[in-house]
Amino acid sequence: MHYLNNLLLNTDSYKASHWLQYPPGTDQTFFYVESRGGEYDKTVFFGLQAILKEYLSAPVTHADVDEARDFFALHGEPFNEGGWRRIVDVHGGRLPLRIRAVPEGSVVPTHQALVTIESIDPEAFWLPSYLETLLLRLWYPVTVATVSWHVKQTLRAYLDKTSDAPDEQLPFKLHDFGARGVSSTESAALGGMAHLVNFQGTDTVSGVLAARRFYGAPMAGFSIPAAEHSTITSWGRDGEVAAFRNMLTQFAKPGTLLAVVSDSYDIYRAIDEHWGKTLKDEVIRSGATVVIRPDSGDPVEVVHQCLVRLDAAFGSTVNGKGYKVLNHVRLIQGDGVNPRSIAAILERITAAGYATDNLAFGMGGALLQHMNRDTQKFALKCSAARIDGEWVDVYKAPATDAGKTSQRGRLALLRHREYGTYKTVTVPADVPTVEAYQPPAGWAHALQTVWENGQLVRDWSFDEVRARSQII
Repeated sequence: MHYLNNLLLNTDSYKASHWLQYPPGTDQTFFYVESRGGEYDKTVFFGLQAILKEYLSAPVTHADVDEARDFFALHGEPFNEGGWRRIVDVHGGRLPLRIRAVPEGSVVPTHQALVTIESIDPEAFWLPSYLETLLLRLWYPVTVATVSWHVKQTLRAYLDKTSDAPDEQLPFKLHDFGARGVSSTESAALGGMAHLVNFQGTDTVSGVLAARRFYGAPMAGFSIPAAEHSTITSWGRDGEVAAFRNMLTQFAKPGTLLAVVSDSYDIYRAIDEHWGKTLKDEVIRSGATVVIRPDSGDPVEVVHQCLVRLDAAFGSTVNGKGYKVLNHVRLIQGDGVNPRSIAAILERITAAGYATDNLAFGMGGALLQHMNRDTQKFALKCSAARIDGEWVDVYKAPATDAGKTSQRGRLALLRHREYGTYKTVTVPADVPTVEAYQPPAGWAHALQTVWENGQLVRDWSFDEVRARSQII
């Protein structure tokens, strides 16, 4: 959508008038991003680097200013043509901002400053506010990474309890099925990439490409050959066994994995008769692991029943922790999957004596789409302004909703060197810059400058992001 590429039009309409609304004498502003709470008490910070590279790296041009001027003239808003032309002429189109952020992949409690944005040209004090609309979309990759991370903790707990190899199993236990259920290709890219911070299984190609483009990951996610209903039902109801056999012929080799959706007509008959009898010897001789996919019914009940029936057909081995691991076959559940149903399914199969090794999950809409900015109550707010040479606190404290009270002053996020805890503090007005603030003993600055004067100054690799997300 090249018609959306003008940064000056990547904003809310009312932002165009805000440069006229600050007090006279304002020459610098300070904004911050935080999660003000929400469904989870910790968030995984991720995605700012992608937004900066994609949207802020290209210099603003006079042609961009011309287009925005003409648009807002017709749209009914005043436009700061002179301010933007000065950015082109004085700064070469590079945005005079300083953006500091917690390192990507960091797991940070809510109610902390994750990002700060400062203007650094006295005549462009209005610029951080203008970019709020764009930068606050950071909520989406952070929220996806957060949902995925919390599911990972659930899976880890059950693997630790029931598996002999939890670390080996965990990276492929939650597979991204969400590409078709999101609102745009960009959402699939950002959300799919955010999930890959925590796991390595995905069918969302856009997310893998985004991890390569923005974080230098040659191949961040993996998949396996898998059937869909059309590739099974096109053989006809009486040809279901032939369709299953074709999957074995095409893909079942020693040491490989393949997934076959098996509920087109009757999942239990497919397991008991087709897989468990007709094709059983072919599955075993192939040396492959066949992953059976149910795709309808009550997920908790269906998964349990499928495991019991596969166990009856193929047998199982009791591992070192006393739980059954199926021979030759596994399950993947991709219907009705969300954080709550995953926990319920794992609780049921664990109580029935089955290891979490037997099961993987595919999560689609609940992973990439069933969320909004209020899931973690994200906000980007101004907390300080320099007016007539003095820093003043800027904040809101609505009597009707204390949860929307914003932080005040220039903010620094500190992390305790020993305990790893975080706290957001206000930098005293007499300290010239946030970086010059000296934290109390035992504490260190947690935010790093990632963008300054139109340049990315810290480029995180995907490996660094993943490693950091494992530090709790």
